[in-house]
Amino acid sequence: MTRGKVSLAYIAKDSARKATFTKRKGGLIKKTKELISLCEIEACGILFSPYDLEPEVWRSQLKAQQVIQKFRNLSLVEQSKRMVNQESFTKENVEKIKEKVTKKRNVNQ
Repeated sequence: MTRGKVSLAYIAKDSARKATFTKRKGGLIKKTKELISLCEIEACGILFSPYDLEPEVWRSQLKAQQVIQKFRNLSLVEQSKRMVNQESFTKENVEKIKEKVTKKRNVNQ
């Protein structure tokens, strides 16, 4: 049986919000581990939460520092090569959809 769609709204009840946070944090850790093992990449996760004083680091703090340092050692061009923000991501998707529409129009004519 499939799950229903989750509404993305603030969870007012503190205990329910904390429980949801804990479950989703587990999912993030699991996905990070899957990426590391399946794709043979270097990855880490750093999570700041209102429930813990210290940030949580996945894998280890040493590994996270190594990954971050490796990224910082890249040139600015290499660092920003595959970076995407919300605006550029949306613009790229709009352009792709426009191209598809244009192709469909040409096919239909």
